[in-house]
Amino acid sequence: MQKLNSSGTHCNTLPRDAELQLRLADSGGSGEGKENGAGAQFLPRTEEGGSFCTKRRMLVGLDVICLCVASIPFFACELKAVTPYKRGFFCGDTTITYPYLEQEAIPDTLLTAGGIVITGLTIAFGECYRVRFRGVHSRAFVQNRYVSCLYKELGSFLFGCSVCQSLTNMAKLSVGRLRPYFLSVCNVTYASINCVPGQYVSQVSCRQPDLKLVEEARKSFFSGHASFAMYTMLYLVFYLQARLSWRGARLVRPLVQFLLVILAIYTGLSRISDYRHHPTDVLTGFIQGGLTAYWVAFFISSMFKPCARPELSPTSTSLESPLSSQQTVC
Repeated sequence: MQKLNSSGTHCNTLPRDAELQLRLADSGGSGEGKENGAGAQFLPRTEEGGSFCTKRRMLVGLDVICLCVASIPFFACELKAVTPYKRGFFCGDTTITYPYLEQEAIPDTLLTAGGIVITGLTIAFGECYRVRFRGVHSRAFVQNRYVSCLYKELGSFLFGCSVCQSLTNMAKLSVGRLRPYFLSVCNVTYASINCVPGQYVSQVSCRQPDLKLVEEARKSFFSGHASFAMYTMLYLVFYLQARLSWRGARLVRPLVQFLLVILAIYTGLSRISDYRHHPTDVLTGFIQGGLTAYWVAFFISSMFKPCARPELSPTSTSLESPLSSQQTVC
């Protein structure tokens, strides 16, 4: 059986079946492979353990590559590598005649820092608590149990952040819907372009010298604030549902979850008050962020997956159990 020390799982730890074979085949040989009665060849511990550790490291590298690939659309938009689609408008459309407000209720920096810090710190604290007081272990090759559990939970959360924002930026660039303050930023009016009410204007020459403001005015659909806020807060709601098992007060957890959802909804509604998005942009952002949070929480993260009890394994009755009855492996 594989043994775990107080710091976690070693790289040279073998799977249970391979370890059992090695113990049965071990007759004092130096380092060469041994044969059982059926002619099966057993590899030395160092060779088998090194191969197992290398495979784990390759899987971690694959996770990093997947995270980078999922972030490509997000960085393509943020680095201005792709310009948004230049959509026209109908003359007399009042939904794009709102004034441009420089001040925002929730700026981008506050949104990003708040969403990642609140959710990230809560997950980090929760996983450290589980390892310290609940005796949770991990099968990952990382020796430190805290790092192993944080890698799985925070990694899933960050992957969801990349997917959520990449989908949002891809929609902004491909749709090119005009923001409510488009004409104000473009510094034109319907009278100045001499258009007939109801006529579709495919192109307009903006009098705004700052081209970045004009490009941002073409990224209304859908709201990145609404999608990101809903994803981070709803993901934290799912995490609290899975990890917060204190039964002392029945309404504490629902109250915290309600406040998180309210914070996400307020963030999206503030984009309408700031004339940054149309109501349908915010609604679509809420739906996209909520679906992404559900997908990551239930199909990628391990928060709702049952943990194994090693002492209940059929082979653990004849060999020494590596964990106590109060410990679980996730």
